[in-house]
Amino acid sequence: MVVVLTVPNSPRLGFPVYIYTHEDRVRRFLRWGVDCRRFRLSWGRWVLGDAPRNEDRVPNQLTDRRATQPNLITLLSTRRHPPPLLSPSPSSSGCYRVTMDRLETSARLMIVSDLDHTMVDHHDPENLSLLRFNALWESSYRHDSLLVFSTGRSPTLYKQLRKEKPMLSPDITIMSVGTEITYGVSMVPDEGWVEVLNQRWDRNIVVEETSKFPELKLQSETEQRPHKVSFYVDKDNAQEVTKALSEKLANRGLDVKIIYSGGMDLDILPQGAGKGQALAYLLQKFKEEGKPPKNTLVCGDSGNDAELFSIPEVHGVMVSNAQEELLQWHAENAKNIPKIIHASERCAGGIIQAIGHFGLGPNTSPRDVAETADSHLEDAGPAHEVVKFNLFYERWRRAEVEHCETYIASLKASCHPAGSFVHPSGVEQRLHESISAMKKIYGDRQGKQYRVWVDRVLPSKISSDTWLVKFVKWELLGEEQQSCICTAVLTFEVVNGLHLYTWAHLHETWSEGSGAKDNGMWLL
Repeated sequence: MVVVLTVPNSPRLGFPVYIYTHEDRVRRFLRWGVDCRRFRLSWGRWVLGDAPRNEDRVPNQLTDRRATQPNLITLLSTRRHPPPLLSPSPSSSGCYRVTMDRLETSARLMIVSDLDHTMVDHHDPENLSLLRFNALWESSYRHDSLLVFSTGRSPTLYKQLRKEKPMLSPDITIMSVGTEITYGVSMVPDEGWVEVLNQRWDRNIVVEETSKFPELKLQSETEQRPHKVSFYVDKDNAQEVTKALSEKLANRGLDVKIIYSGGMDLDILPQGAGKGQALAYLLQKFKEEGKPPKNTLVCGDSGNDAELFSIPEVHGVMVSNAQEELLQWHAENAKNIPKIIHASERCAGGIIQAIGHFGLGPNTSPRDVAETADSHLEDAGPAHEVVKFNLFYERWRRAEVEHCETYIASLKASCHPAGSFVHPSGVEQRLHESISAMKKIYGDRQGKQYRVWVDRVLPSKISSDTWLVKFVKWELLGEEQQSCICTAVLTFEVVNGLHLYTWAHLHETWSEGSGAKDNGMWLL
């Protein structure tokens, strides 16, 4: 059993501290946002101190020791906002290290996916295929796998897309058609990749020569990057312009690559750039670290994704809505390669299909399971429990499940009678009280564009039957998104082969830039 002792908010600390006890062992866990180098708190005979200095690690290996000192809290420094799960260090190598150190061994699966019309379906106003993938990834893969987004978008347009769609946070982002590689949620650039691209590249010469082609129309300023110059060109002129421009730039001593995709976009890059080369660069770094992914799945829909499928040993999926240019490349170059398939499902649905086709792991999304409040799976982990809980919450408010007392009773049964919930507003109450309050909001989002999803779900086992789980919860209502940073404590037991979890504590804090206008509408 886990007992939670709360030290309330104080002007000195600015946030609550929770003390967890289990099997006569005291462990202290500070909520995100703490930058402490020495923390001492005594409770009875037990005193904790000398917290680890590596703030990027989940603090689950603290030293317990007996003492008789008086109650004392000493905190040297705090930060108002929590660090991201993939916290950046001052250098790209440091951030890369954090990304890789999250995994004890090689990634079980690395998915490298294009965004527009591959991961993101712009013809799906409900974003169902994307939400299905989100639930699958967070419940079954996030803890031991890597998610990489590889997009032609610039950082500006990529960030804009994140505001418009219910997207997960990738571990690594490849942008601007493979000319930029960044790590973590803070998107720290890989300086080593920049050095690679600088070879035989002169952007000024590219701009000078392209100005001589009236067929080329410059794209917006946000799409012009240090190692990418982008234009629009009509399909009828694309082949002729590409050939002539390539010759002129070669005569000027440049070694460039010209990529035409989407029936209109023409990008000029260094020869060493591109989605494929960026992926090859990452795979080499993983190999040098002794952590090459056990399986890699690349996913795309257009011509600028073709390079991804050229990397040896990767699995590949062209989604069902793939464009003619990619299908033509496949017919000419990879038709008889069994590791590359053309899915029958669109966008993220095709990615899920490919996971199952190649046997890369589970491919049943929790969103494809009808019942979620009282359903249990063999070997289901704490991440699955978090996804299932929040998915039921969404379905309850959308009136997609029956208004039934049995569901409420089942939810209460999954929470410890003394379990507590700290609302983002700071109000604390018992979990059972919050669940009872759900009766009043049944169906209040029916017929509305309302979705709930979780991101960056990272469990850490803190004892033989207890998990500390950190995650970010998102709610979308219309075009407005709100998020909060969550920390949960779950205990579990195995009954007849089923993992049954009990919620002992849940604490939520508004993410920066978020905050409900009506706190009553953000219930759990």
